[in-house]
Amino acid sequence: KAERPRGITIDICLWNFETDKYYVTIIDAPGHRDFIKNMITGTSQADCAVLIVAAGTGEFEAGISKEGQTREHALLAYTLGVKQLIIGVNKMDSTTPPYSETRFREIEKEVSNYIKKIGYNPKSVAFVPISGWAGDNMIQESTNMTWHKGWAVERKEGNASGKTLLQALDSILPPKRPTEKALRLPL
Repeated sequence: KAERPRGITIDICLWNFETDKYYVTIIDAPGHRDFIKNMITGTSQADCAVLIVAAGTGEFEAGISKEGQTREHALLAYTLGVKQLIIGVNKMDSTTPPYSETRFREIEKEVSNYIKKIGYNPKSVAFVPISGWAGDNMIQESTNMTWHKGWAVERKEGNASGKTLLQALDSILPPKRPTEKALRLPL
């Protein structure tokens, strides 16, 4: 109830779905700076982070600025041990002109430069131009972004490529879990 009037996520939410390869649990963590504690709780449980970056004019600039949430979330994900990252460049339908390749490339370059500084290898990160509102490149390839030839990631365990966010999720490598070691619980 508290989230709807403010238009922001306050608490973490869980959704489950199956892909061709995995059973996925999405932990929707809040992006608003007032609820960063909840975001940390959600991120600390993740095997991969999907960082959603708004492509709208002014929105991206606010997020990537020195005090921006895009920067903070990428840094927190890396600091909390989330080594696999996917960047969803959202709201491509609201760029000028709509579905602008120039805008996507600008965002891809700037975010790549930043995530490299904090420890991610940009070549191992899938950058997917999407529109959550219109469903572009979420599950099926978009006809609105014919310029997008797909994303590709390079990693020592094997390369991957695709065109959609769903394919990027399917390209994640499951982390090795120390199941043969003693159980440790935080108190």
